Amino acid sequence: QLQAFGGGLVQAGDSLRLSCAASGRTFSTYAMYWLRQVPGKERDLTAAISASGGTTYYVDSVKGRFTISRDNAKNMVYLQMDSLKPEDTAVYYCVAGIRYGQYNYWGQGTQVTVSS
Repeated sequence: QLQAFGGGLVQAGDSLRLSCAASGRTFSTYAMYWLRQVPGKERDLTAAISASGGTTYYVDSVKGRFTISRDNAKNMVYLQMDSLKPEDTAVYYCVAGIRYGQYNYWGQGTQVTVSS
C-alpha cells in the first residue's frame, strides 16, 4: 500500500516536498516512481529511482529542479520539487514497480497547484 502526501498550493518559484509511505517488507526491492497527471491528459512519468537508490531518472522538463530519493529503512520515497512552475500543476502519484520500468502498485494522488 502506498500513501502519498505533501501536495498543496504554492507560488511559482517555491519549493515543495512530496512524500510517499509504503507498507510491506519488500519496499527495498521495488523501483519507485512519481508520475503526474493533468486533466484530460495521460499520466506521465516524472521521476524514477531504482530499488537501491543508485539510479535515478527525470523527465527533461524537471531536470535540475526535482530530486527523487528514498529511505529504505523507513519505507519512504520523496520528491523534492524546487523552482516550481505553473506547468508543474498536476496530481502526483507514487508508484512501485517489481522491476525497473514496471508500474505495479499505485497510491492515491496528491494535488500540486502552482500559481503564477
